[in-house]
Amino acid sequence: MASRNSSEIITEISPYIRVYKDGTVERMIGSPFVLPSFEDPITAVSSKDINISSDVSARLYLPKITDPSEEKLPILIYFHGGGFFLESAFSFLNHRYLNLLVSQAKVLAISVEYRLAPEHPLPVCYNDSMTALQWVASHVVENSINTDKLDPWLLNHGNFNKLYMGGDSAGANIVHNLAIRAGIETLPGDVKITERNRRKEEQSDQYRIWLFVYPSVPGGIDNPMINPLSEDAPSSTGLACQKLFVSVAEKDGLRQMGEVDLIDVEGEGHCFQIVDTNKEKSKNLISHIESFIRD
Repeated sequence: MASRNSSEIITEISPYIRVYKDGTVERMIGSPFVLPSFEDPITAVSSKDINISSDVSARLYLPKITDPSEEKLPILIYFHGGGFFLESAFSFLNHRYLNLLVSQAKVLAISVEYRLAPEHPLPVCYNDSMTALQWVASHVVENSINTDKLDPWLLNHGNFNKLYMGGDSAGANIVHNLAIRAGIETLPGDVKITERNRRKEEQSDQYRIWLFVYPSVPGGIDNPMINPLSEDAPSSTGLACQKLFVSVAEKDGLRQMGEVDLIDVEGEGHCFQIVDTNKEKSKNLISHIESFIRD
């Protein structure tokens, strides 16, 4: 979006975003949108875009199936990062990363396009993400009255005994909150999130960004939605998953998470494996995720 020098800036978080008095939002960084592909030339992964509801959409990824024994694949519901106000399931960086992850891990992935702040302040993204999770789970309900909204890739290739959620940065926060919520609410078909893949790293300007995307949040930075170690946070025993995978960058302060598989990547920064997929450490991280899913 072009600069609006003639309009007064009321909020700016440099170098990410500006909000003008007339309501215009200018996102100053972010990778461009790309189209899905029938068969990616590098990974042979097919992708397509679907509408889950009037407000929520997603990009689905299906690896090339050459072994009949792999016709039923683990399902990964993925939530992109970007501080709740940047990036997209349809952006180049996330599309490239999902192609590589799906190809190597041999999973069927649903990359969720949730609505962004400040146009849609939190908790909108959590509700959008829950809508996506419920939609995926609805595929196991026999004689569903909304069969026209079901997707053939999930019906034909999804293994609902291996349902994962994963995300990076803000997406990891969404996964944590969904796992708590799914431990309280019943999903369609009583689907269980048997295992979960989550990643969280150090976030710069966390306090300012949190209040920007969720201005009405009770408790500020100590709200359990952003701080799972706060006094009022629900116990991790309520998570709707059997095990947890966490990858952190070297400078991340997150270290004690109970019974988790923790991968600590030295010398790397925020979302390094998405920004540069050719790094050896990026490839190693995907291999760790593959092993976690296949275990």
